Amino acid sequence: MLLELQSSQLVLIDYQARLMPAMFESEAIVLNATRLAGFASALAVPCFYTEQNPSKLGSTVPALLDALKAARARPLAKMQFSAVEEGLGDMLRPPPKPVQGNARSLPKHLQKSSAGEERDTIVLAGCEAHICLLQTALDLLEDEFEVWVVTDACSSRTERNRDAAFDRLAGAGAELVTTEMVAFEWLRSAEHPDFKQVQGLIK
Repeated sequence: MLLELQSSQLVLIDYQARLMPAMFESEAIVLNATRLAGFASALAVPCFYTEQNPSKLGSTVPALLDALKAARARPLAKMQFSAVEEGLGDMLRPPPKPVQGNARSLPKHLQKSSAGEERDTIVLAGCEAHICLLQTALDLLEDEFEVWVVTDACSSRTERNRDAAFDRLAGAGAELVTTEMVAFEWLRSAEHPDFKQVQGLIK
């Protein structure tokens, strides 16, 4: 099973100024998160990001924040460790829009509300992997989203905590991928019109 571009959304969890210096391999993690935001911008993938208790932990690190703004990412400030507890699920799966016009005059298949194209595949990365990322991912799985965790864009204060989160997530049904896997599965072909732009973000 490969990632499907048209069913994907990107969620980046808590890459905050006062948190990142304590993260294991933080520079590489932020770089990969920035690449993911760049891919989302280039390929028109809906993008969201969270900030945990921003008054204490600060806003998202500047380089990533610039990429998120370019991707028109929607922010979510939170106090709960799981972003789903703060409404992320509703952002990812908004209520359907009512059908316009006289419903009785429409064919039966058009009388239902239309939610547009569903995007139930969540590409997820963030910090800390064993706390906010883990709890958000488990809640998304419970809400019947497909969750793909980008391992080289996730971190915790210790490598052991990070790896324990990956083990638990894999056991719960999340797919574990890397930044480059996401890019090339979204593209599928070197003939994709945005191939060079995405490839440039990797190099």
